[in-house]
Amino acid sequence: MKFLLTLVFIFVLSVSSVTAGGLMETEFSFFDFKTAFSFANDDNLAVEGEKHLKNIKQLTFGGENAEAYFSFDGKQLIFQSKRDGRDCDQIYSMNIDGSNVRMVSNGEGRTTCSYFFKDGKKVLYASTFGSKKECPPPADYSKGYVWAIYPDYDIYTSTPDGKKIKHLTNTPGYDAEATISPDGKKIIFTSMRDGDLDLYSMDKNGKNVKRLTGELGYDGGAFFSPDSKQIVYRAFHPKTEAEIARYKDRLANDLIEPTVFELWTMNADGSSKRQVTHLNTASFAPFFTPDGKHIIFCTNYFAADPKKRNFDLALINTDGTGLKRVTYNESFDGFPMFSPDGKKLVFASNRNAAKQGDTNVFIADWVE
Repeated sequence: MKFLLTLVFIFVLSVSSVTAGGLMETEFSFFDFKTAFSFANDDNLAVEGEKHLKNIKQLTFGGENAEAYFSFDGKQLIFQSKRDGRDCDQIYSMNIDGSNVRMVSNGEGRTTCSYFFKDGKKVLYASTFGSKKECPPPADYSKGYVWAIYPDYDIYTSTPDGKKIKHLTNTPGYDAEATISPDGKKIIFTSMRDGDLDLYSMDKNGKNVKRLTGELGYDGGAFFSPDSKQIVYRAFHPKTEAEIARYKDRLANDLIEPTVFELWTMNADGSSKRQVTHLNTASFAPFFTPDGKHIIFCTNYFAADPKKRNFDLALINTDGTGLKRVTYNESFDGFPMFSPDGKKLVFASNRNAAKQGDTNVFIADWVE
């Protein structure tokens, strides 16, 4: 293949810390944008078999960049990145052509899971800076591959330029992974406020908080359907006594193990929960297609050797039928999101990595 395809994801998992939102963090250095763009063309970004993707463009160059989400007008992206010599992630925004990159968060603590409000006048993200200005320690891998559930995470809002920072949540325990409904009225997020990792909804001003899930286990990474009536999310619900004991032990240490996630859907009020996937692998980062009939997500189901951490994008019908592979890159592709008009797809990938550990943001035309 014409671009660098080393087993970078294995390297990332072995040396990096990971947020519950799913972003891998490593040390990195940046290089000149113009030089980078010279090799970021369609010829070495496309992979054989990727029939849904056309005119792939690379928007970031070097380091760890992920969870890039469109503004409601489709003109900007907001994402998290570790750069500028910082010890952990901060929130940045940029135009959809990769220009005008600027930091949105205040540079303190660790941040994750950012999103634009519908009117474009505010953004939201989760941060630990309300507790300590320093970065919290990375996850302890002595107990295996885990994600840290930092209890100091709260959800904040600010203007798009990072000013007028305000609490949206202010409760003990983890509050993060927030996204906004397409109608602009509701926010869904994951919280530990009742002792387990569950999904909650609230009004855009933080009022009228409602718990949506209650089964023991992790529920998170949720997004609304285009009509704001459905929610798709990832979940792990331990069943056996051993699984339950292991889950509770990890959670008591502010950790979870993201080795098996299945996708679920439910109504926006929390009713009619239904499991979509039964893959028994790590499937996450789900997002509805523009017609609301399918879900695009990230999974290692297609990996010949799951230990190599090869994640691809896939499509599935909302009833769990019609599983279809979308990307064929031999490392990591994840965090997909469609533009509001449905014409473009943004995602994060290890493809075309300048060095081991790089994850960058890419955008492509979507082909039905």
